[in-house]
Amino acid sequence: MPILAAFMVPHPPLIVPQVGRGGEKEIEETREAYETIAREIAALKPDTIIISSPHATMYADYFHISPGRKAQGSFASFRAPEVRFREEYDAELVSEIEKLASAAGFPAGTLGERDRALDHGVMVPLWFVRQFWQDYRLLRVGLSGLPLTEHYALGQLIRRAADKLGRRAVWIASGDLSHKLQPHGPYGFAPEGPEYDVRIMDVCSRAAFGELFDFSEDFCEKAAECGHRSFVMMAGAFDGLSVEARQLSHQDVTGVGYGICTFYPKGEDPSRRFLDSYLQSKAAQALDKRRLEDPWVKLARASLEAWVREKRTIALPEGLPAPLRDSRAGAFVSVHENGRLRGCIGTIAPTCATLGEEIIQNAVSAASRDPRFEPIRPEELPYLEISVDVLGAPEDISSEEELDVKRYGVIVTRGARRGLLLPDLEGVDTPEAQVAIARQKAGIAQGEAVKLQRFEVVRHH
Repeated sequence: MPILAAFMVPHPPLIVPQVGRGGEKEIEETREAYETIAREIAALKPDTIIISSPHATMYADYFHISPGRKAQGSFASFRAPEVRFREEYDAELVSEIEKLASAAGFPAGTLGERDRALDHGVMVPLWFVRQFWQDYRLLRVGLSGLPLTEHYALGQLIRRAADKLGRRAVWIASGDLSHKLQPHGPYGFAPEGPEYDVRIMDVCSRAAFGELFDFSEDFCEKAAECGHRSFVMMAGAFDGLSVEARQLSHQDVTGVGYGICTFYPKGEDPSRRFLDSYLQSKAAQALDKRRLEDPWVKLARASLEAWVREKRTIALPEGLPAPLRDSRAGAFVSVHENGRLRGCIGTIAPTCATLGEEIIQNAVSAASRDPRFEPIRPEELPYLEISVDVLGAPEDISSEEELDVKRYGVIVTRGARRGLLLPDLEGVDTPEAQVAIARQKAGIAQGEAVKLQRFEVVRHH
């Protein structure tokens, strides 16, 4: 097997004695577990150590893999410049990964490196490993803002590349757990913090990798976790394999969770093709919801699918309800994929002869012209959820106190700059937050005076 074993580890610089200066004794259980896995890695004698790190170069829509032949780094920023690393990259494996990614149209490669220096998410694990094993080359992989499914898919791709080259590799999934476990911690406390730690340690101690997809983006954000995407990527390298998992330690001393688990593959197991199972489940759920869509959403979907598949704008169909044929209004089309926003474009006031045509045009734009996202691809269509918001007439208001985030959207205007935010959005809980986001979208600073308007919407799912 190309991936001999994998290890889930935290990366607190404190654990390195030259950095901790005695403080490392607070997390002695974690240190002892780290030494255990370092000895296990040495016993495996890997050719390559793969490390996925949350602190490597990260992009919203691309996975960065460190290029070149060599890299170095130190703990100088943690007051220990004497602790230095000089590592050799597995350039051949990097090249093979790039070839496979390019052939598959997968967004991963060596473009856009921002900092060649090794990050502490890589150096902390290597500090332990190097005490017992040094005859290896390194593969450093960054995370991205892409969905968990794409992180899992990259793990699959890296395993294929390692297998093709006959590499004997181990994977270190570097990442702390929640940063919101204690009121005295560096990020304070949130109830999602302890819940995240309990859930992730349970999932990983059972190697129940399919359950990693059940952690929502909102939940992970509130928990302020660090390593979830790293763990998911590592899990992808074991797709279709039975895995023996062991929890070595879990500590919450500093207000940040530190968990260490080991994973050893034990043979083929088709029941553990978790990405396929997850996507099939999501496609079935989306199909069930599609059967309940009203004519507004069906029209948006027909428009979006025709554009994505054929680059064709549909004509207004026959037999639509009267409001779609005879009225005019601004409308927003929002597209989600597996719970994540995938595109949202709309018009504040009508620009077309009918509401139906407004929806047709905005569906095309949501699929292809939202600057925050790449255009939607045909293979994504089975998993998309679409909603349509039809806007009522804007109403001038004098202050944020006249807003209700569940009922009203908001428009902020200053000169030619204008920003809009729809009502009843996940994570937007106060009028202040609603206005702040609308300002940000318009490029209006917080101190600048603005005209405020509110509006109601009719939301179609």
